[in-house]
Amino acid sequence: MIARAFSARSLLQDRTLGRIALGLVFLVPLFLFYGRAIADGLISSTAILFLVRSRLQHDWSWVRRPWVPFAGALWLLILVASVAAGPVHSMLEALVMIRLLLFCAALESWVLVSPQRRNWLGVVMAAMTVWLIFECWQQYLTGHNIAGFPRWPDGSLTGPFFKPRAGGTFLVLLFPGVMPFVLILIQSEKWRLRVAGGGVLAFLFITMVLIGQRMPSLLMLLGLAIGALIVRRFRIPVLVAFTAGIAVLLALPVISPPTYGKLVVETAKNLSNFPASPYGLLYTRAVVMVIHHPWLGLGFDGFRDFCSNPIYFHGLRAYGIPTAIHQGLGGCNLHPHNYYLQIATAAGLSGLVLFLVMIGLWFIRVAGSLAPRRAPQQAALFLALCCNFWPIASTSSLFTLPTAGWVFLTVGWALAASSRRGATENLFDLKQSRVAGLAPSRIATPD
Repeated sequence: MIARAFSARSLLQDRTLGRIALGLVFLVPLFLFYGRAIADGLISSTAILFLVRSRLQHDWSWVRRPWVPFAGALWLLILVASVAAGPVHSMLEALVMIRLLLFCAALESWVLVSPQRRNWLGVVMAAMTVWLIFECWQQYLTGHNIAGFPRWPDGSLTGPFFKPRAGGTFLVLLFPGVMPFVLILIQSEKWRLRVAGGGVLAFLFITMVLIGQRMPSLLMLLGLAIGALIVRRFRIPVLVAFTAGIAVLLALPVISPPTYGKLVVETAKNLSNFPASPYGLLYTRAVVMVIHHPWLGLGFDGFRDFCSNPIYFHGLRAYGIPTAIHQGLGGCNLHPHNYYLQIATAAGLSGLVLFLVMIGLWFIRVAGSLAPRRAPQQAALFLALCCNFWPIASTSSLFTLPTAGWVFLTVGWALAASSRRGATENLFDLKQSRVAGLAPSRIATPD
């Protein structure tokens, strides 16, 4: 009887902690929009609750997940490199970096194990996507968003934000929040629903083009292209969306000249002499720093702290990149604007190897459960991961919010949806949608 009472109490504690953690996770996307410090507190609280729950339930099975040891080793290596480099702020930031990895593990192994919870999180993301789209179009059509802020001087639509953050935010919301519904429509047996799905897809891509941020537009196109490879019925809608996007791009000199200048003119200028462009300067400086510190790196904030050291003011003659244009502070910033270069400057090539193995294990897990017909949300999360970790991209800092919040939220969510149970249970399962005419007459093997 005492054992039963203890078991019931333990179950009650687990449910209570789980509901609290779920509430925190549902609030994370909102505060990644408008209060990154609060979002950081929510993520940190979820990580702490996860450790408390593991201790109370004597359940440390999540530590045996294949990616966790590599994540832990990467964290320790960045911490050691930060201590060796010296700056106290870098050591402290490296120390608390583990909260992001624990948050990801909590989502996978605890908070989002239930398919119902994953789908409600999808509804939250979809609602926020609609809000962002509405604000972008309001700003485009009226000149101001709801807060009265105009579009950015370079033509970028800021949507619900003051600064041009709409493109990157739209990208991270789009695939987990809206793409599952688009996949359901496009895979329907009713041609009207398929046409509607294609229309929504074209509208989404046109919106991204009008937002006027280059890298999010290219990464969205990448995600759609990968989706077309894994879902046969997705190919024609993607082609239609791409054609619509090109048409809008060609019309930009008339409908939005500043956006044309940003997307086309400035891009052509940067690519014509990439080593001398702002991104070329950053990437070259990061590579030079890695060459000087190949094994341990310079710690969590190594790039920001040491990129102004004249020892790194040279080009890469072996690759035809001259030294003259790489002298001075032109190659300095808060981070090198690429996840892989950021890891390499922080923890050296050994840290980069750990990082590659970790994300490789993530992709193996998620790709191994792909079933776009049966579990469109899981397939959409796979596309989101492809966009997040595409190596040839300009990015924000991987371990700084809001980017870190979106990335690790998506990863933990994708891993939870790709578990043995998650891959077979989904409220967006097309088998359950036949009454609404959204499902095929038979469930085929994954496209």
